[in-house]
Amino acid sequence: MASLATAEVCDSNASVLASGDLRVLHPVFQIYGQNRTFSGPIVTVKVFEDNVLVRELLETRGEGRVLVIDGGGSLRSALMGGIMGQLAQNMGWAGIVVNGCIRDVDEINECSIGVRALASNPVKPGKKGVGEKHVPLHIAGTLIREGEWLYADSEIELSV
Repeated sequence: MASLATAEVCDSNASVLASGDLRVLHPVFQIYGQNRTFSGPIVTVKVFEDNVLVRELLETRGEGRVLVIDGGGSLRSALMGGIMGQLAQNMGWAGIVVNGCIRDVDEINECSIGVRALASNPVKPGKKGVGEKHVPLHIAGTLIREGEWLYADSEIELSV
C-alpha cells in the first residue's frame, strides 16, 4: 500500500471499479492516529451506541487487520477512545474505521495506528454487549465484507 496511492489504484483499475469489485467509501471520515496510510484484511462488527463487542475484538491479536465498526452513523456517543486506541496498537491492528464517533482524540492521535471516524464526541457508549461480529456491513455507500482488504490513505478508503 505504501508505494501506491488509492487514486492510482482507482485510475489503473477503472473496469474493476465499474464492476463493483473495487469499492470506494464516500469521503465522510476524519483522519486520526499517527498512521495516515494503512491497509489489511477486514474484520467487521455492527453495534449501536455500545462498544462491548468492539473491545472484545480489539483484545484479540490484530495481525495487521483493519477493524471496521458500523455504529449506524450515530453521533450521540463514542465507540472507542484512547484506551482502545492503545489496545489496538498493542495488539497489532493496522487500523480502525468507525461509522460513528471516537473520543480522546489527543490520545488516539498518539497511537501508531490509523483511525477513521465520522467525528468525535466525549460521551461514553453503552455497555450491553449488543451487536453482531463478522457480518457484511453497508457503510459510507459501500458494501464491506469480512476478509476483504481495506486500503486507506490521506485521500480515500478502498475495499476490495
